[in-house]
Amino acid sequence: MSPARRSTGTDTLRSDADLDAAQSASRVQIPAKRTIFTGGAIVLLIAAVKLLLHLYAARYYGYFPDEMYFIACSNHLAWGYVDLPPLIAVVLKITRALFGDSLQSIRFFAALAGAANILLAGRIARELGGGRFAQGLAALSVLAASANLSMNHYMSMNAFEPLFWMGCALLVIRIIKTGNQKLWLWVGLIAGVGLNNKYSMVFFCIGIIAGLLLTRERRAFLQPWIWLAALLAFLLTLPNLIWNAQHNFPFLELMANIRRNGANMAFTPARFLAIQAVFVLPVNLPVWLSGLWWYLFGKDGKTYRVLGYAYLVVLAIMFLPNGKPYYLLPVYPMLMAAGAVALENWFSRPRLQWAKPAFAVTLLFFGISGVPFALPVLSPETYLRYSTAMHFAPPPIERIRLGPMPHFFADQFGWEEMTQVVARAYNSLPPEERKNTAILTNNYAEAGAIDLLGGKYGLPHAISGNQNYYLWGPRGYTGESVIAMGIPREKLESYFSSVEDAGTVYHPYSEPSEHFTVYHCRGLKQPMAAFWPTLKNWD
Repeated sequence: MSPARRSTGTDTLRSDADLDAAQSASRVQIPAKRTIFTGGAIVLLIAAVKLLLHLYAARYYGYFPDEMYFIACSNHLAWGYVDLPPLIAVVLKITRALFGDSLQSIRFFAALAGAANILLAGRIARELGGGRFAQGLAALSVLAASANLSMNHYMSMNAFEPLFWMGCALLVIRIIKTGNQKLWLWVGLIAGVGLNNKYSMVFFCIGIIAGLLLTRERRAFLQPWIWLAALLAFLLTLPNLIWNAQHNFPFLELMANIRRNGANMAFTPARFLAIQAVFVLPVNLPVWLSGLWWYLFGKDGKTYRVLGYAYLVVLAIMFLPNGKPYYLLPVYPMLMAAGAVALENWFSRPRLQWAKPAFAVTLLFFGISGVPFALPVLSPETYLRYSTAMHFAPPPIERIRLGPMPHFFADQFGWEEMTQVVARAYNSLPPEERKNTAILTNNYAEAGAIDLLGGKYGLPHAISGNQNYYLWGPRGYTGESVIAMGIPREKLESYFSSVEDAGTVYHPYSEPSEHFTVYHCRGLKQPMAAFWPTLKNWD
């Protein structure tokens, strides 16, 4: 072989070696370069934004009525309450022990749950085969949903409910993908804990069961794991069932009362769906509808048709009387995740690449525009101007008279002022009379406010016939001296021999129902044991 030939061969070998080295270097560098922009990183960033947004908004306005009531429940831990299961009281007991009773403190775990819901949506999109865009879009869709922002603003069962629903949905996807039937035990665990958070967890369980029966995944019932999961969920719920049985199922009585008095608004199916679109943000409509279509008819999505049927079944249940539009909110992250996968596939066509950033920016713009309607990031005066300029207000879902602020915001005003009025009336009494004076309220919100805010004014805990306060009883008071609030004078005069005005409660932004006269009542006309049952008010 000639020298020239050998030289060429060597150069060729070196060239090949250099090319291999360059390709190896490229393979090493590309993942390192992409780690900053992976789907998981984008989802984590969006979850952090949601958390920070809630931590910022948590400082403004005031306590929500349910929060004050749940705090009262945390002072009376039990396996159940008239209107709720026990978990939220336990969570608040822990929260208060760790952080105290400030607005930011008691709302921290609710905000954290909202961030976790974003992470779940992104993970579901990934499990369904979604890439970076799909994962990010799923997370952004959940973030932009106005009602989700509202639900994670304050401490309640609603803040945690999506985690239980979507935790089960994610596990169902994993079971279908892997065939690992043992994962049903985790579904049973999550469902059982979820039922101790809110009874509506049973709706999603019914939806999943229906979805299984309507698809080939019904084969799960031929193995023991799903039955063991059901047993586990039942055992976790059993203490609450026993408590309800011991108290003659007060929750069922409560639901019957609500249905009878028509407190909840009745919605036609069309109106119900329209409110869904508003709650989840109208621009999100293509996302979750695409998700539903993907589950039911998509080439890849039909594998997970169980979840599409589950949504339809839960939706049908919500059309029944007493179904409130926000009851369906926990189910949407799984639809948004599937819709994000469907849109990612659609937008990946060469001529539609531009649609990815365009749709994301549009969603972000309308999401930001909707934040002031969901969170108290504006002063009341600025909010009212903004609402007028936008020609929009959140749709009402209960038959209540509203003032200038929508129900969700109005409920956070007036409690401190109310407590001050009651404190002036209470502290004006002679010491001997004061120590025997009860504070009687019309509802659990007023009672919870007195219990939470009244301590610094020297007020005792309140008594009430509403919800679980009725079961806590009159706290040993005889009725010889009572400061009553929110109860009509004519009703009080039928109970007491003397009823005198003791102050007026008013706040320009609170609900009109919380504008009333405080009365000082003396001389209960009958023994407290006979009087107390007449106060029972479960509605």
